[in-house]
Amino acid sequence: MNKKRKQLAARNFPSAGEEAAKFKSPSRYAGPESSYRLAFTDTAFLLQDDLRPVRMQLELLKPEMVQREHGIEATIVIFGSARILTPELARERLQQAEAAGDAQAVACARQALEMSRHYDEARRFAALVTQASCSLEQPIVVVTGGGPGVMEAGNRGADEAGGQSIGLNIVLPHEEQPNPYITPELCFQFHYFALRKMHFLMRSVALACFPGGFGTLDELFEVLTLTQTGKVRKRPILLFDRAFWTSLINFDHLVQTGMIAAKDVELFHFVETADEAWAILRRELGLDNGAGAESDSH
Repeated sequence: MNKKRKQLAARNFPSAGEEAAKFKSPSRYAGPESSYRLAFTDTAFLLQDDLRPVRMQLELLKPEMVQREHGIEATIVIFGSARILTPELARERLQQAEAAGDAQAVACARQALEMSRHYDEARRFAALVTQASCSLEQPIVVVTGGGPGVMEAGNRGADEAGGQSIGLNIVLPHEEQPNPYITPELCFQFHYFALRKMHFLMRSVALACFPGGFGTLDELFEVLTLTQTGKVRKRPILLFDRAFWTSLINFDHLVQTGMIAAKDVELFHFVETADEAWAILRRELGLDNGAGAESDSH
């Protein structure tokens, strides 16, 4: 492009970034009570209650734009408890409890060690997804809630397989930190639970749900409700550990009492291992035929 054509294509106005970079308040108007600063650089203004719709729009746009820039169109979401330990840490805590001779602590530690197998399965499942993704026309990226436990295992498995992964963190009272295995460019933080849950689903082609508490149940039932009511397209939903889920939720009772239809229990699959889960996904997503997976990000 020659000089004249460059001039014709040049911006007519300075960018917001350029204006913000050169902005300086005159000393008389530099105090916190002044309204002189640019609206989009005025944090106190942006945090007012009346600006909630704008903040919600920003939380929708930022992850959307960043993922689009990275070419991410399909994801597999891994849900599960933040309290599930690595097997190594679980064994260490059991040994400490046994040494202390506290029967109640020993019982809790043994249960934690039993549940720690889910850390390994989530880690292996994420690795399988990430490794297979390398040969797909449209890569599938693992996404988690970004915290510890099962979420850490998912990001860790993807990282160890040499791939990228996403973490959708949320601001909580105890200031949960993102786990160290999330791809830094894809590590997001949310204030609004609703916007975070939208991003879990916007690009997902499947969901893997490991044992968890209130947060995991909230995410699982949101997906099941949206699928049951046809608000989102049907996608594979995998529940790891049949014994856990059927002890927690009596699905048969829901059918028998007419609270859900018999076909609603077909919205999900029970699985026990990462290999079993991946085999179901390969079949349902058509990956054995080399086909790519499509998302419904809009």
